[in-house]
Amino acid sequence: MSQRILVWDVPTRVFHWLLVLSFGGAYLTSESERYRDIHVVLGYTLLGLIGFRLLWGFFGTRYARFRSFLFKPGEVMAYVQSLLKGKPAHYVGHNPAGSMAIWLLLGLGILTGATGVMLFQDIGGEALEELHEFASNAMLAIVVIHIAGVVVSSVLHRENLVRAMITGFKSAEPEHGIRRSYLWLGVIMLAAVMAFWAGYPATGLVTPGADAAHVEQHDDDDDD
Repeated sequence: MSQRILVWDVPTRVFHWLLVLSFGGAYLTSESERYRDIHVVLGYTLLGLIGFRLLWGFFGTRYARFRSFLFKPGEVMAYVQSLLKGKPAHYVGHNPAGSMAIWLLLGLGILTGATGVMLFQDIGGEALEELHEFASNAMLAIVVIHIAGVVVSSVLHRENLVRAMITGFKSAEPEHGIRRSYLWLGVIMLAAVMAFWAGYPATGLVTPGADAAHVEQHDDDDDD
């Protein structure tokens, strides 16, 4: 019999929602010079989060590990077809379509973050800037598709996947649940990100010339 079981550990959930916040905030501030430092700090955060996720994909709990959602192309296509027919197979962890979104988001996230860091250091020029924009727009498109897939799967399987990623719980057979949530690691992750955001001005990663520009602006105001 199905019962309420723990599927998503705390670090996986913290990673997920911080990634949503970081990418969303970075995308919204990408065109503004005024909020450039916010864009940059969120970009560094995104890279740090993905770095953690790559490690957690090998050392994390059952459904966080990469091997739990490694599907062949044929399996992905079969699942998508069953999804379109309204009769998809149920997976306790990530389903084949969701796994593709995860792999793409990780790859595009690395590309977006890496090109962003290079541009921040004045490396690459216009060609790299176009690649950065392409990667970020592609990542946004995958996010939209992923959200649509979550909604469809939630309706077809009659389970709230968003709530599951918040609480960590789903309904399934007891033997499919994980035993440890690693709350302590999730707290450390959240504290580390908050500390990084709070201490960002002291890291030396602020926009080059920002202080000088601020001083120049202040001097101009005094002259007026």
